[in-house]
Amino acid sequence: MKSERLFTRAFVLCSLANLAQSWSFNLFLHVPGFLNQLGASEVMIGVLFGVTGVTAIAARPPIGRAMDTRGRRGVILWGNVVSVVAVGSYLTVDSIGPWIVCIRVLHGLGEGMLFTSLFTYGADCVPAGRRTQGLALFGVSGMLPIALGATLGDQLLASHGYEALFLASFGFALASLLLSLPLQDVHRTEGVEPEPSRGFRAALTQPDLLPLWWIGGIFAIALASVFTFLKRYVDETGHGTVSAFFNAYTAVALSLRIGLGWLPDRVGPMRVLLPALFCLTLAFVLLALADGPGDVILAGMMFGIGHGFTFPILFGIVVTRARDADRGSAMGILTGLFDLGVVLGGPLFGSIITAFGFSAAFGTAAAIVLLGTLVFVGWDARRRSV
Repeated sequence: MKSERLFTRAFVLCSLANLAQSWSFNLFLHVPGFLNQLGASEVMIGVLFGVTGVTAIAARPPIGRAMDTRGRRGVILWGNVVSVVAVGSYLTVDSIGPWIVCIRVLHGLGEGMLFTSLFTYGADCVPAGRRTQGLALFGVSGMLPIALGATLGDQLLASHGYEALFLASFGFALASLLLSLPLQDVHRTEGVEPEPSRGFRAALTQPDLLPLWWIGGIFAIALASVFTFLKRYVDETGHGTVSAFFNAYTAVALSLRIGLGWLPDRVGPMRVLLPALFCLTLAFVLLALADGPGDVILAGMMFGIGHGFTFPILFGIVVTRARDADRGSAMGILTGLFDLGVVLGGPLFGSIITAFGFSAAFGTAAAIVLLGTLVFVGWDARRRSV
């Protein structure tokens, strides 16, 4: 019988590496303000974030294939190297032009490699009987840096400016590389001849995974409105700060993952997923109607409930339904949906903000989640009844 222990050496090291790289990446929650200072419009900010997403999406098929055939470690190490170079290059940016586009491309490549490979490695370390709980706890290493990045970014910008922000991000990217060096590929089927990988396309078109790709994409597109434009929202409205929102967001999400991470495994993931998606819809409504800092914090708390459960549940169901030999490709698709969300959501919400304002953008996000969830419920129910 395989060990049901969660906190193995490999799991802890991978979690720490993910914590460092996520902290590096989440400092970029403040970058829309930097781009605005350089003269970028809301639409241009959305496009620049979309460039990063397009690159990460294009990289996913070869990343997934490489992990399934050659292992995770090489992708993790090279992803860290690319990330270190990309983050350091922001220190050379002084205008909106081709150079910032090149850096955003490189940053997207590094983040795509790390997001996919570290989460796949984390899934390899988690015993099947505690899958959702283990993935929820691993997800803490990606969730905690949202608050840490928002808070540290506010402090650095208040006293030192964007150069200090980029230096801090560079330091965390370098720490992730150093923490990743001891990682070795985890083989959960030792002694058993592995089945061959069918490739990225087979995982993408697997019938019981299609509803998950749909709702994952809906989730990601809606989140793009917050992660791309919250900095501009608080700057323009004066309703709180980036750190206040994301501290509330993260505190609730972490409390749920640590205290109730076992719940989806115990009662069934779908019984927790649907209420979580409803809470996410309500969070967007609260943000659209916010009239002050307190409303923004309340919206952040509701986001914490929605995101705190939704992502690890989707993650766990995908790992369960995907073939072991196709896990790298399946994780590439799932994580790639969040880049697709930025590609589609960044320009979409940027255009809505420009034409109608922030309330209209967040209201649109609420409608997207609600309608997308209704489609998902019917689609997945039909799949399970076959």
